[in-house]
Amino acid sequence: EGMALPQRILFPPDEICMDWQQRQRPGAGLCNLGSTCYINVILQCLTYTPPLANYLLSRDHSQLCHQQGFCMMCIMEAHVRKVLHSSANVIWPRAVVRDLKFIGEEFEPDMAGDAYEFLRCALEAMQRACLSGSSDVDISSQTTTIIHQIFGGFLKSRVTCLRCQAVSDSYKAFLHVLLDIKVPSSLSTALEDFVTPKKLDGKYCLKCSKCEKKVTSSKRVTVHCVPKVFTVCLERAADHTGKKISKIVEYPEYLDLRPYMSDTAGDPLLYSLYALVVHSGDTCLDGHFFCYTKASNGLWYKMDDESVDNCGIHAVLRQQAYLLFYVR
Repeated sequence: EGMALPQRILFPPDEICMDWQQRQRPGAGLCNLGSTCYINVILQCLTYTPPLANYLLSRDHSQLCHQQGFCMMCIMEAHVRKVLHSSANVIWPRAVVRDLKFIGEEFEPDMAGDAYEFLRCALEAMQRACLSGSSDVDISSQTTTIIHQIFGGFLKSRVTCLRCQAVSDSYKAFLHVLLDIKVPSSLSTALEDFVTPKKLDGKYCLKCSKCEKKVTSSKRVTVHCVPKVFTVCLERAADHTGKKISKIVEYPEYLDLRPYMSDTAGDPLLYSLYALVVHSGDTCLDGHFFCYTKASNGLWYKMDDESVDNCGIHAVLRQQAYLLFYVR
């Protein structure tokens, strides 16, 4: 509906396996190579993303990859295999740190970075790797890679002219959602705020195609197509100074996305929490990142660089979360 159909499917969705194919205790912790805790937490959260780990462990990508030099999918495949299959308690994520500048130009091995920025760049680098060798792929087909099939969904933006009531819809693919938490105190209220219509007036006025002039309008963004893995960043930067919003924002173990959809009628769309990233520190510009992940054995672990410690769901749900990962 209103969205262009892909001309080709780059990865068949029915080949994505959502449940762990091997159940085992968690893998290795990761050495901090100076200021790399922001990298370690994202690597761990991606390693324990079941559909991605299943695909990477199958080695399907590297067997067909013809990319010369840097390939984020090949790097992730080797990394996940090493973490989950090696007998070591701790491994060095050297390949990722070595190729940091190819993942994102802003990252330096000996400088602190932001976990959300690294997640964003890592997913984009994996997406580029999936598209390499596929020239002239239309925009819609680009959203059929394994990365988009796992992490990707679509947002619908509906603008209503408040003068003549004319409606225009547009659609945008997403791999993660950034939520404002200045006022909301829970994930559900932050999502409600996200889908609440916003008034566009003054300098934000848009031109109405029917009235043929700039008018006051209302804009509502909703989730139009859900992803298999729903990734959320709770925006903790209060402003550009690095001041941090340190409050606890409640989040559930099980999340229903149905209320935030373009079509709210129908069965619940249930998701289960399987990983989260926590930032400890007084400002967004310093501090430390650690994470909690659910291993294939169904148990939760706190992962803080080299250390991997068993913990319960109550500890997991009490954190000052920064990133949340939910699986369908």
